[in-house]
Amino acid sequence: MKYTKLGNSDLNVSRICMGCMGFGDAGKGQHSWTLDEEQSKAIIKRGLDLGVNFFDTAIAYQSGTSEQYLGRSLKDLARREDVVVATKFLPRTPEEIEKGISGQQHVENMINMSLNNLGMEYVDLYIYHMWDWNTPVYEILEGLNNAVKAGKTRYIGISNCFAWQIAKANALAEKEGFAKFVSVQGHYNLIFREEEREMVPYCKEENIALTPYSALASGRLSRLPGEGGTKRAEEDKYAKFKYEKTEQQDNVIISRVAEIAEKRGVTMTEVSLAWLLTKVTSPVVGATKMHHIEGAAKAVELELTAEEITYLEEPYVPHVLAGVMAQNKRPE
Repeated sequence: MKYTKLGNSDLNVSRICMGCMGFGDAGKGQHSWTLDEEQSKAIIKRGLDLGVNFFDTAIAYQSGTSEQYLGRSLKDLARREDVVVATKFLPRTPEEIEKGISGQQHVENMINMSLNNLGMEYVDLYIYHMWDWNTPVYEILEGLNNAVKAGKTRYIGISNCFAWQIAKANALAEKEGFAKFVSVQGHYNLIFREEEREMVPYCKEENIALTPYSALASGRLSRLPGEGGTKRAEEDKYAKFKYEKTEQQDNVIISRVAEIAEKRGVTMTEVSLAWLLTKVTSPVVGATKMHHIEGAAKAVELELTAEEITYLEEPYVPHVLAGVMAQNKRPE
């Protein structure tokens, strides 16, 4: 495993971040395909054995049970100071707004719940899961800054935002003397490269870490179309929705991934992630089987040639925004 600094922080993170959305009680959330605690712990242990020290979860994942499984597993398997734990919080609910709960109080409530779920005194990275159009950004930033000052998180990050949003937020944070976002977790992979328009160059300029999710496009970049379906592919309608409209153009790129993988004697997972690793700090890779995390770890060692990178990138055509980012707009 290789390691790098997470943007403008002193966090030393593995080049692969284990995404924990696949962990949690399948009866308590939006996904039916998640792993139970014993299975989750086995995969977390394998990740640690392979040198992964960076773990990403969220209070939204299976009603907090992903956080609980991760926290208990890490307590048994690792020293707290040897791992980097990230979790995320959602926008205020309509009920909170009606009750007059401020953005500052919301952030405090959310991080306290997450720390309780994790069984930890602090997280290393606390992430604003998606832009809250109903709450002033000043309130969110002050709440996050309070969490940093209280020692409940070491750094803050943001997810599912436009470049102008993080630029606006960090400019306000700098003006007010608040903690600034050190990382961005967006939707970015070989068949969805819209982050390259604004976010990638902005983050390079500001030394903000890119830790994208959907690194393998919900498994599409790990196998040829029609080969070996998964429970997630069959049951995760949201993941399917994000890619179904661009299937034909994406398949051209996927076939090139397979071609290079065969030529190099490696897996498609390794090729797809090796490409992404030339662009970002640490992709968030979900793992619900041992070979998922094993393939991700191997990708760190694979170096693609300039010609191979060009060959993979050449067929790409612009995509419309999908998923959370398609909904990132001011309510009418």
